[in-house]
This record gives sequence, structure tokens and C-alpha cells, in this order.
Amino acid sequence: MTGFHPLDGARFLRDEHRADKRLVRLVGNHSFALLEAEERGLREELATEFPLLEEPLLVDALVYCDMTTTPDGDRTTAQDRVAEIRSRYGDDSVVGRFIRRAAPEIFASVERVEAALAAQPR
Repeated sequence: MTGFHPLDGARFLRDEHRADKRLVRLVGNHSFALLEAEERGLREELATEFPLLEEPLLVDALVYCDMTTTPDGDRTTAQDRVAEIRSRYGDDSVVGRFIRRAAPEIFASVERVEAALAAQPR
């Protein structure tokens, strides 16, 4: 409906599939979607319908999965994924502006997950 996939996807899961509220909020806010929502004039709408989760490691894990996988499902680095997004959409597009703003937070999330994984006993 809006053309903004985090918001549209969360609404679809909520309205059509009656998905769990936690899952719907994760979808609506994945990979710092509030920053892109702001670029699109949809921040208030997203924040009101799907408040952020107070589960930092879970949120980071979703960012990690989203930003270390290519659109084709292959593994990649967060740096290469951000570069791919910028290249695909262009730096002056809504997505390009968003991803430049979100990149430091994306990289920090990925680093936290990688540190947590490295700390796990093998």
C-alpha cells in the first residue's frame, strides 16, 4: 500500500496472517527501518503501529541476517551489502540516503552479533 516494504510487510503479516505481534514488530522495524520511514514521511505511522522491540540482541540478529545475505541468498559482508544497496538505488534516492544514515548502526549490529557468536563455546 505504501511502497515501503517494512511497513507493508508488517501490516500484511498482522492483517492477513494474524502473525505474532513480536514477529510483526520485527518485520516492521528490521534493519533500522525507522530511518527510512523518516525519509519517506512515514516515521510516525511506523512507530505508532509497530513500536520498536526492547530486545537488542534479537534486533541485532535480524540486522545481521538481513545485511550479511545478498538479494540472491548468498553470504556477503555488511560492507558489501551496504555498497550493493547504494549502487542499486543510487546515493540520492530515498533508499540511498537511508542506507548511508543507517550504515554505522548496521555495522555495529553485525559486529555485536559476530562477537556474540565468537564467544559461544564450540
